[in-house]
Amino acid sequence: MGHKGSSSAASTLFAWVRRQSMKVKVFLAVTAAVATLVALKHSVKDHNHFFVASEAIHFTGILVLIYKLIRKKTCSGLSLRTQEITALYLAIRLYCSFIMEADIHTVLDFVTLVSTLWVMYMIRFKLKFTYMAGMDSTPIYYIIVPAAILAVFVHPHTSHLQIHRMLWALCVYLETVAVLPQLRMMQKAKMIEPFTAHYVFALGISRFLECAHWIIQVYESGGKYLYLAGRGYLWIPGVFVAEMVQSFILADFCYYYVKSVMRGQLLVTLRSPV
Repeated sequence: MGHKGSSSAASTLFAWVRRQSMKVKVFLAVTAAVATLVALKHSVKDHNHFFVASEAIHFTGILVLIYKLIRKKTCSGLSLRTQEITALYLAIRLYCSFIMEADIHTVLDFVTLVSTLWVMYMIRFKLKFTYMAGMDSTPIYYIIVPAAILAVFVHPHTSHLQIHRMLWALCVYLETVAVLPQLRMMQKAKMIEPFTAHYVFALGISRFLECAHWIIQVYESGGKYLYLAGRGYLWIPGVFVAEMVQSFILADFCYYYVKSVMRGQLLVTLRSPV
């Protein structure tokens, strides 16, 4: 009875939200985001924990994919291109971590990279007959080339070699847009099965935590954090914008995901029926 009551209340809430104007919906979304940021600011003292949690959640999302590939024997609905871009930025970040700051992040990046490479292997070879190649059509160079050009001009100014600073910037920019092929594929399909939806939702939570780190840092410094001496005048604002873009890219999907879960639906529908 308790579960039915909570489900009914959630359905009523979402029905009420759907009836509101776009301005009200935006206001509600911003209010929820601000409330979450305030809670995180007062509950998490070490801001480094945001990145650790983000990387751990990303790895958890990959584990969900591994479970799907092993138990369901299908990679239907998964974008190989997103996995390839993810593997690329993880490999770059892992290399830079060894050179610049080997720590717990290096370990998390390593296990996530290995897991991502395994997912790519399964899609390319073991389960290629279930791969929806026709729907995974985003040209990968449309994503990599602009990110590489941006990294040449906007990168951190530190004591490390310039090539390493450019590579670090490249992995940040690639991480921002890596999920685009997956989202485009899901938009074409309209209906997303649970395991793929869980994975993308995990990416959404992961990106939100990274974005929360930067927003809180900027807030606590009164905006001065955006232009720290020695970091390059465009680098930190560039990272901040990149994190915001990631969050907005995934926000729409996360809304439909939560709505479907609250309704007890196994499949996530990206557009409500008319």
